[in-house]
Amino acid sequence: MYTLEVNLKQTPMPLSVQKKTLEDAQADYRRLSEAIAGSSGGVLELTCDQMPEKRITLLASEVVAIQIYEKSGTASSSGKAPGFFSLVGGDEGSR
Repeated sequence: MYTLEVNLKQTPMPLSVQKKTLEDAQADYRRLSEAIAGSSGGVLELTCDQMPEKRITLLASEVVAIQIYEKSGTASSSGKAPGFFSLVGGDEGSR
């Protein structure tokens, strides 16, 4: 199982969906990357293979980071799942 994790602006917790195959995860990764690069501001929907009723709809212009990792049965040496660390300044508009 592969996890696609998405970080959004001004949102401390990432959104994630699981995909059964690497190809499916990479297809969604490319779709998100293209939307970010195009700055289209369009709406994207992601579905989860592990929980088919789980759907995430997001505004492409709000995505700041995307990650794919393979979900394994063993924990990493730090005991934490792979992820992002993000510092986003909240005072950008007041400068």
